[in-house]
Amino acid sequence: MDNDRPGELYIVSTPIGNLEDITFRAVRVLNEADIIAAEDTRVTRGLLSRYGIPTPMISYHAHNAQEKAPLLISRMKEGQSVALVSDAGTPLLSDPGEVLVRSAADAGIAVRPVPGPSALLSGLVVSGLDAGRFIFHGFLPRKESDCKREIRELSRFSGTLVFYESPRRVDKTIALLAEVLGDRPVVLARELTKVFESVKRGTLFTFRDKGTGEPEKGEWVLLVGGCGGQTFDEEKPEASGILKALEGIDISPTDRARLLSRLSGISRRDAYLLSSSGNIP
Repeated sequence: MDNDRPGELYIVSTPIGNLEDITFRAVRVLNEADIIAAEDTRVTRGLLSRYGIPTPMISYHAHNAQEKAPLLISRMKEGQSVALVSDAGTPLLSDPGEVLVRSAADAGIAVRPVPGPSALLSGLVVSGLDAGRFIFHGFLPRKESDCKREIRELSRFSGTLVFYESPRRVDKTIALLAEVLGDRPVVLARELTKVFESVKRGTLFTFRDKGTGEPEKGEWVLLVGGCGGQTFDEEKPEASGILKALEGIDISPTDRARLLSRLSGISRRDAYLLSSSGNIP
């Protein structure tokens, strides 16, 4: 490859929707690589066909990574170059690839990034939320208790929280985010760079109550505003008023916190803290 030695692993970003977003370098690397390791060869074939790239492909995904990584490492040790691509965007961001990259690094094989499109960054820069400090979490767990636990662990971060979600689960995930985080600004982006690109802005409570109003097609990027370093009273003054009203009711502290959480929309953890101390640390 021009200016590059053979026997290397290239992490190649590909378009997330609009095929015109591929870079000149990505086309060259894919053309000159000895083999392309693709998450789904059927998806990647469309991209290769568009740009007349004849490079042979091998399937490499989460379910065969342990099996295929040694084969690809062997090819690179023999002097061949491998280009790793996902179905869309930048590999390893909620896509397979970690096993191959670690194996290549352990074998002393150079790993080269070929940067380009990313749904994460595309969603972040159009969101209007804090793009200077953010946490990318990817997909939340399917099990509700695990999902709530992971959201809770992120709840005190003051920057933007970024998640991916499937169209079938997005409404449930928004409801869980609202339950744990309370009402925060949120931006919902889907089909970015495509004809039916959609970017919706609102709050977690708004989308929890009315839904996304979109067909079950295309993965979502969910961007949630951070806690902003605010105290609880600054962020949720209505919860303090609800708590005062509940103080005259003869119920246990635990039941009071649960009722406060239900009525105000704040997380149960924050309701317990507010009930016991009058604020959130």
